[in-house]
Amino acid sequence: MSDILRLYSYWRSSAAYRVRIALNLKQLKYDYIAVNLIEGGGQQHQTSFHKLNPQERVPVLMDGERIVRQSLAIIEYLEETYSDRGHALMPPTARERARVRALAQLVACDIHPLNNLAVLEQLEQQFFATVRQKEAWMQHWIQNGFAALEELLISNPATGEFCEGDEPTMADCCVVPQVYNALRYGVDLGAYPTIRRIYERCLKMDEFIAAAPERQPDAPR
Repeated sequence: MSDILRLYSYWRSSAAYRVRIALNLKQLKYDYIAVNLIEGGGQQHQTSFHKLNPQERVPVLMDGERIVRQSLAIIEYLEETYSDRGHALMPPTARERARVRALAQLVACDIHPLNNLAVLEQLEQQFFATVRQKEAWMQHWIQNGFAALEELLISNPATGEFCEGDEPTMADCCVVPQVYNALRYGVDLGAYPTIRRIYERCLKMDEFIAAAPERQPDAPR
């Protein structure tokens, strides 16, 4: 545990967005280190960053000399290491924690991997997908995942103001960036009223507002 946290991030990365929300909820200050995933073929492919993360993806968190990779692992690391700070990102019981992990993983492991930059680039390079075809791909997998997520949220009495109860958790850290992507790609949220309600509730909190892509230092001005 260190007084110096460094986050390697890209303003539009939804995985990094999750971690920014978590850091803000834990009231942890950190140095933002921008990794441009687009310019010059992508800074994530440079040797210096490859040494930090052989997957060549953001986010990466450095806590002193300790390197933590993968957004969900980073969020749980922050919760366990800085349990006395800010909001609890995981609820107290095993049942509740299992539900939060399942909701978070639905987004981070099932929806997001089919929508990330590497997949879109491969669709274009290998299959010559057009912009419209890539948008249709994004919309399909987001709608597919959101249909299941909406059903899981609306059918469970544990859903409150947020995904689990009335305090934000790791699940909300994942849902908000995915809704941001959904809106970016023209997905109509009308079919997902619970997701939309939770998203709008989250955006009333300063911690979520400050983590927004457009507010990051590397966002286009």
